[in-house]
Amino acid sequence: MSLDLHFILFLLLRMAIAAAFVVSASVITERSGPVIGALVATLPVSAGPSYVFLAIDHDAAFIAQGALSSLPVNAATIFMALTYVVLAQRHSLVVSCGSAFAVWIAIASVIRMFDWSLTAGLAVNLIAFGICIPLLAGYRHVKMPLVTRRWYDIPMRAVLVATLVAIVVSTSSWVGPRISGIIALYPVVFSSMMMILHPRIGGPPTAAVLANSAWGLLGFGMAIAVVHVGAENFGSAIGLSLALATCIAWNLTLWWNGRRKRLMAAA
Repeated sequence: MSLDLHFILFLLLRMAIAAAFVVSASVITERSGPVIGALVATLPVSAGPSYVFLAIDHDAAFIAQGALSSLPVNAATIFMALTYVVLAQRHSLVVSCGSAFAVWIAIASVIRMFDWSLTAGLAVNLIAFGICIPLLAGYRHVKMPLVTRRWYDIPMRAVLVATLVAIVVSTSSWVGPRISGIIALYPVVFSSMMMILHPRIGGPPTAAVLANSAWGLLGFGMAIAVVHVGAENFGSAIGLSLALATCIAWNLTLWWNGRRKRLMAAA
């Protein structure tokens, strides 16, 4: 087998694996309502596979450096979510999603201009979430209508995440860890949810899923920091494993806390 054919086949396999993760998470999101859906959406179902594949091709120093660039991008994602949530209450898919994407791209473009430290990345996240979480709180409680899946939903999600993985993996060697870390954090799950759910169930219910994701996204930011520290000190495998454990533990804590509050309110 030629080297080029081997690369193409391995890349296609990686794309398929990543797409399967995102499609599964999206289906669970649609069926579980805005709260559980938000917790699933903020698990590393898109960035996780990208980082695993980067770790296969690069050393731990590359992963640690990439995580430093990914960390402030998480702040860009929460501002993207806030933009969509506010606009989706009254505006069309094109206006709401287009503006949200523009916000993410603009902030990510600024982020790529700087070399980030762990402290600076954490500080940016704390400021961003300190601003956005209170603003999103009023949009969280909307009943999720019944969603009827259409034939193109799964292929669309699969193509989105597979394309992202292909870009991250195939360009990482020449764009370096900083750009790779930014691209890996592009919010594929949020994007697919907005584009698929908005025309079907309306802006406010779709916005409720993103509004409920704020606390989960904060935990995702902590997991990125764990990737950096873990990869730098213990290697990529341990760093990524600890980050996954952080995300799961954080989201389970959010779920348990929310359930406890509902039970207390009903008592």
